[in-house]
Order: sequence, then C-alpha cells, then structure tokens
Amino acid sequence: MPRPKRIRKMTNPPHFKGFRPIGLPEESNPVVLNYEEYEAIRLSDFELFGQVEAAIRMDVSRPTYARIYESGRRKVAQAFVLGKAIVFEGGKVYFSSEWYSCNNCGCWFNHPAKELEVKNCALCGSTDVDQYKDNAKQADTGDICICMECNSGK
Repeated sequence: MPRPKRIRKMTNPPHFKGFRPIGLPEESNPVVLNYEEYEAIRLSDFELFGQVEAAIRMDVSRPTYARIYESGRRKVAQAFVLGKAIVFEGGKVYFSSEWYSCNNCGCWFNHPAKELEVKNCALCGSTDVDQYKDNAKQADTGDICICMECNSGK
C-alpha cells in the first residue's frame, strides 16, 4: 500500500478559474491543472526560483517538486497545442496566507472567509492576532536580530 500523499503548501490560489483559447468554439473537455501544478509553474517560471528553493516553499522533496512541475508543464503545452481550455482545481494543498496566530494563547488558526477581516482569536477571543508571513520580505522591518553568542542586538 502506498503511503499517503503529503499536502503541498501554496501561498494563494489563483484569482481566476482558468483560461480558454480565443476564436475556437467552447469545448466541454478542458485540461485540468491542479493547484499544486499551478504553484510549481508560478514558482519556477514566474518567481524564477530554482527547484530546490521552490520545493522548500511547497514543503515537498525536490524530486516530488520536479514531477509536479513537469506534469503542469505538459498540461499547459497540451492546452496550447490542442487549443483546449485550462481549468484550475483540486490537489492536496493548503494556503499559508490564510493562517493567523494569536499572541495571547499561541493558537494557530485559518480564516476561510477572506472577505471578512480577522479581528479575534478563534480560541480565546483575543484581539492580538497576526497573519502568518512565510518569508523575510513580508516580515516587519522593525525586527531585531539577537546574536546567539554575545546576546547583543544588531
């Protein structure tokens, strides 16, 4: 029996449901691009990350990332060559941009209703909550680094 598929990490889902070719009759047989394949193409071809860095960002091994990326590229090529629509859906993914942490109780929670602003912790009700940030570019520039050897701020 194969082991269960590991859930892949994405920053955000695409802001649209897919693409379709212009000038061809609508087809009922679109190419389905999984969210994880979309994310792999986004990381490698749009953000220009190497496979190792992209695999780390998706929380998968480098060989798994390569298989996801190749599958996504093949599907996009099939859609272009055969004039098929592309639809984004499915896959075992979670979105890191929807996670929040409570500074009062330490609870981590997500917020599926994106149109509503998060004001309170889902567990204790505290208003001291922060949205999860994945990389240093998104982090607050006011952070202070403490040296582990001399315990001084730099």
